[in-house]
Amino acid sequence: MPRWLLELDLADGPVPWIIWGLAAAGLVALLIRPLRRRWIVRASIAVVAGALIGWFLVVFVDAADVFGVPMPGAVHWWTTAGFAAIGLAIASLWDSHWWRKVVAIVTVIGSVLSMGIGVNQAFALDRTLGDILGINTLGPLTHFAPPLPGKADPAQPLADTWTPPADMPAHGRYGALIGANALKSSAGFRPRAATIYLPPAALVKDPPPLPVVVFMMGLPGYPNPHPMVDVMNEFAAKHDGLAPIVIIADQLGAQDQNPGCIDSAAYGGVETYFNTDIPKWIRGHLRVLQDPKYWTISGYSNGGACAFIYGARHPDIWGNIATASGEPWSGFGDPKSVEKAFRGDKALFEASKPQAILAEHPGAYDGHYAIFAAGALDKKYGPANKVSAGLAEAAGFTTTYYLVPNATHTGPGLRGGLEKAFDVLYPHLGLAR
Repeated sequence: MPRWLLELDLADGPVPWIIWGLAAAGLVALLIRPLRRRWIVRASIAVVAGALIGWFLVVFVDAADVFGVPMPGAVHWWTTAGFAAIGLAIASLWDSHWWRKVVAIVTVIGSVLSMGIGVNQAFALDRTLGDILGINTLGPLTHFAPPLPGKADPAQPLADTWTPPADMPAHGRYGALIGANALKSSAGFRPRAATIYLPPAALVKDPPPLPVVVFMMGLPGYPNPHPMVDVMNEFAAKHDGLAPIVIIADQLGAQDQNPGCIDSAAYGGVETYFNTDIPKWIRGHLRVLQDPKYWTISGYSNGGACAFIYGARHPDIWGNIATASGEPWSGFGDPKSVEKAFRGDKALFEASKPQAILAEHPGAYDGHYAIFAAGALDKKYGPANKVSAGLAEAAGFTTTYYLVPNATHTGPGLRGGLEKAFDVLYPHLGLAR
C-alpha cells in the first residue's frame, strides 16, 4: 500500500470532509429524479431497512461485548446513517439509467468510507490509515543529545533554573527508532519499532537532562505516538518547552496478540525488554535524569496493565506509574487472550497480578507516584482502576485516582487520563513550580 495513503489524516484536515462531501453529493444526485410512487415506496423501504440494520448491528455488538467496551454514542448514529444511505443507493440501482447506477455504486463506496471515518473519529484513537492498520510509517529520528557520563542529577528543579534559548523550536519532534538506533530485545521477544518523542527543550544546542517516560498503547494496537505526542506538546507549550522524553514501545509484538506482560516461551522476553533492554538503551543514548524519581512507566488499556505490573515489580527503575483506562492486570478484558503466555498455569497467572507483586516489595514505594485514570462513563475500567489505586495506595504509593468527565474507554478517556497524570507529575518531575 502506498505510504502517502497510509499517512492520510483521517481525524483532521480535508480528507474526511472530501469523503463526506462526495457521499452527500451522491445522495443528492440519487434523489433528483422523477418521484414515481413505485420508486418512493422502494426507496423508503430500503432507507428504513438500512437504518434498522445499522442501528441493531451496533446494539448487537454492544450486547455481545465484541470489543470489550461499549460503543460511543456517535457510532450508533454514524452506522445508522451510513446503512440508510447504502439502502438508498441500492434501491437506485433498479429502473434507472446507467449513469445513475454508477452514481449509486460510488455512493455505496462513499457511504462505507464516511461511516468508517466517522466511527474512527468517535473512538478518537487512530489518526491515520496506518494507525488503524497498525503500520508505522514514521521516518527515523536519529539526532538526540548523548548522555553526560558521570554527571549527577541537578539539586534544583529544572523549572527553577531553565531559560529557553533562542534556538528552541515551538514543538517537539518524533520519529521511529529504527536502523542504528533501534531498540532491540535481548531475550527473544520481537517488538515492532518503537517511536520516540523529544520535547522542544531536548532539541536545543545543549539540552538539559530531562525526565523520561516509557508508554504503551492498548490491544489491538501498535506503538502509535500521536496520543502521547499531542499531550506532551500541549504541556511543553505551557512550561517553556519542558516535557519528558517519551519512548512509545511495543508490549504486544503483533496487532492482536497478548503476551501477558511477562517473559514466556510463547512470546519471548517481553518483561526483559521493558525492564532491562529499554532502560539500558535509554541510559546509553539519551540525556535523561538518572534518579528513578524521574522515570515513569505508562500505558493505556492493555499497556496500562503492563505499566502497573512493571512499576510494582521494578521500583528501582520506575519511580512513577501513569495509566489511562488501564487494565488492572493483563487479561482482565479477555482472560483467554493470555492463555498462550501462561500455558494454563493459574499460579503463575495469579502471581503476575499487581496485588501479588506489591506484597513482595513492602516499603519499596515511598516517594513513588501512581496515577490511575479512566473515563467517568466507563463502567468496566473505571471501577477497576479505583481498585488498582486502592492497592497502590495501601502499598505506599502517593496515589491519584481520576475519572475523566463524559469519557468512556476511547480517545477522550486516554487523552484526559494522560493530561491528569502529567498535571500531577509535572511538579514532582521538576518541570513545573
